[in-house]
Amino acid sequence: MGRKRADGRMIEQVATGRAELVPDRDRDGSWTLLLDGAPQSHVDLTDPTHLEFEYVRRLAIAIDLIAPAGAPLRVLHLGGGALSVPRYVSATRPGSTQRVAEVDGALVELVRRALPLPADARLKVRVADAREVLAGSRDGSYDVIVADVFAGARTPAHLTSVEYAAEVARVLDPAGWYLANLADGPPLRHARRQVATVRTVLPHAALVGDAAVLRGRRYGNLVLMAGRTEPPVPELTRRAAGDWFPGRVVAGDDLDRFAGGAGVVHDVDATDSTPPPPGLFSTGG
Repeated sequence: MGRKRADGRMIEQVATGRAELVPDRDRDGSWTLLLDGAPQSHVDLTDPTHLEFEYVRRLAIAIDLIAPAGAPLRVLHLGGGALSVPRYVSATRPGSTQRVAEVDGALVELVRRALPLPADARLKVRVADAREVLAGSRDGSYDVIVADVFAGARTPAHLTSVEYAAEVARVLDPAGWYLANLADGPPLRHARRQVATVRTVLPHAALVGDAAVLRGRRYGNLVLMAGRTEPPVPELTRRAAGDWFPGRVVAGDDLDRFAGGAGVVHDVDATDSTPPPPGLFSTGG
């Protein structure tokens, strides 16, 4: 059991690091989850459609465009955190069947205790490794797979390879979509290799992110949307540009140039994703 500080923060040691739940002073009922000081999730318990983090809003935009508004989806979430995206899907697409794979059982228990989910028998959380869950899933069993897996602020190596991507493609419905949060910084080697790797099995893709991140000027999050059909680039572009913090979409020939020359990652040479710059997530205590 963790401890609660006078400022309302809840602090607990979990398997993947030091977890902190910090109350949002600007929004009643809202919390930010930090893991080893890195912001991991933001949850508004009173309005799960309020998404504070830019990359999470970009994931949500992609999900909004995958099917008609309100239509239920079969979604597999690789990485759980505070379950921001599953909560969003439950609120915007009632009746959706969702499965969450989160390797950190202590984190799952902390979130269940402190940030309880609305009762929903269709949303289930399993404490397991993401690739293990993929391996045990049936062919074509999900419309969407959302990957947002970090340990020590880095995506584990075994979730970056073409063998992993092939499992994702197998488990996706033929018309399904893979959405991945890629965190990277200059010179974007990890993001470029991930685009090249995923497109070997899901060839049609788009990348959404802040222009400065896409140009390799700073560290940040990029959202990859990949499938077997053309992504909805015009609408994705319009929605991303209209965000609180406008995003840019890279697709088609521009995405070819972005990934140009990047090598495909295999299990035998896979490495964890690029670490954030020192001090990026300093919280001052």
